[in-house]
Amino acid sequence: MRNTVLIPTYRRPQDLSRCLLALQAQTKPVDQLIIVVRDTDAETWQFLGQFYPHKLPLHIVIVTQPGVVAALNTGLELVKGDIVSITDDDAAPRPDWLAKINAHFQADKAIAAVGGRDWIYQNQRLEDGSRTVVGKLQWFGRVIGNHHLGIGEPREVDVLKGVNMSFRHSAIQQLRFDERMQGTGAQVHFEMAFTLALKRAGGKIIYDPNVAVDHYPAPRFDEDQRQQFNATALTNLVHNETLVLLDHLPPVRRTIFLLWALIIGSRDSFGLLQWLRFLPSQKQLASQKLVASWQGRWQGWQTWQTPIPPTPTPIASESLPLSYGVNVNPQTTFSAENN
Repeated sequence: MRNTVLIPTYRRPQDLSRCLLALQAQTKPVDQLIIVVRDTDAETWQFLGQFYPHKLPLHIVIVTQPGVVAALNTGLELVKGDIVSITDDDAAPRPDWLAKINAHFQADKAIAAVGGRDWIYQNQRLEDGSRTVVGKLQWFGRVIGNHHLGIGEPREVDVLKGVNMSFRHSAIQQLRFDERMQGTGAQVHFEMAFTLALKRAGGKIIYDPNVAVDHYPAPRFDEDQRQQFNATALTNLVHNETLVLLDHLPPVRRTIFLLWALIIGSRDSFGLLQWLRFLPSQKQLASQKLVASWQGRWQGWQTWQTPIPPTPTPIASESLPLSYGVNVNPQTTFSAENN
């Protein structure tokens, strides 16, 4: 099997360097590496101009539109491998990552996607723990993640995590990441939209904790700052979640989801009862989270009601050879094969 690895990156050259070194150390070599870089990202262009891609058939692709969705969709147009594996620039796949991914796809032709555990390091400290329920969509619309804590045997799931997900190329050739996702960077829940759409189409999705990457969450350069509250970021997150689930759930469960979301909610996306639960400890912040969450629900509903415009035909990119050790001109798309 030929393996393509796809990495969207933005202004994190030190993290990207660690990721690329990990890909060089794979026991099953990478057959195609696609890195998607924003045209304005001077830091990354400078790093790539000095990087020697030992054992990596490197293709660097330019994107002008912000957000991970545009980056990934641009990269998908150039995939040549039988399997395409997506990871983040702040992750480091373990040496047997591709080998274990391929083993699943070779063992069962019905498998359309494979994901695994991301071992999260916060300030160089491993966030340890264990969960047996991973990547499941409950009947009333709550999504359980836990991909970074999963243990046990490989099993079918509903949702994978963007830092560690692989797809059989033939299963996703007509599928693209949802451009309705809000946000200027991370666009939280973009992978949920993609994997649930794949599952609706009949694809078998596997989570195996042994398909592992080490994950070092790096700063984001958008409104979503992970652990810090930002009303816009929360509204975007809830909008995306709402839109995805309205797309996916059948009518009766869709209604139940909306009632659950508005009346109860979750720790991340407040409903009325979650607001009352956290009001004594979070005070005004709890109210801000409730308002942002309800705004996201309303905006998600409005987007869902809006007809989806036709997808434009992608324009083919031009490829030029990379000169090692020379500053890269981010006006063209280029490739560098193994030397």
